[in-house]
Amino acid sequence: MRSISTIAATLLALVSFGSFAAAGEWTSLFDGKSFDGWKASENSDSWTIEDGAFKCSGPRSHLFYVGDEKPWDDFEFRCKAKTTKGSNSGIYFHTDYQESGWPKGGFEAQVNNTGSDPKKTGSLYAVQNVMEAPANDNEWFDYHIKVDGRDITISINGEAVTEYTEPEGTKPGKRFERALSEGTFAFQAHDPKSVAYFKDIEVKRLD
Repeated sequence: MRSISTIAATLLALVSFGSFAAAGEWTSLFDGKSFDGWKASENSDSWTIEDGAFKCSGPRSHLFYVGDEKPWDDFEFRCKAKTTKGSNSGIYFHTDYQESGWPKGGFEAQVNNTGSDPKKTGSLYAVQNVMEAPANDNEWFDYHIKVDGRDITISINGEAVTEYTEPEGTKPGKRFERALSEGTFAFQAHDPKSVAYFKDIEVKRLD
């Protein structure tokens, strides 16, 4: 039988490792089978789970991550995304749960390969836009967002498509903030004709 001091030392080591992992290791935000840790706003029926992925299909709704009380400031976020023809969706960061409407807080990273909006996948929406889609409909593609200090980088399939440095003194907008702060993540169900999928959702804190 191990001594009490040995057990205590083991527990201390585990706690220390867990703290390190939380600060610098990739953490999964989605178990692939439930909405644990996530909360949908208006029209929550627009969200389902299909083959281990979140699927949005229906009227406007946003699916917010609420599984961690500590907000994200500097981070790396990655997931796999897939669109269908004409779809429009998005990934929000530095945002907060909002019961209805388009989220005011944070930024939207655009997910739109063939939708009518000219701002395409990889755009930092209405801040720095990509006008030619770097991915295809009906194919999974890698979506990576990094925020480090005042720098935001959005990469699609390993290639940086948006590199933006926020000017000093930038103030939040009145209708949409679009200014660096801190917060959580959200996926967008844009409209009934926009069907998109998200899976393998992970985040790593840099701060």
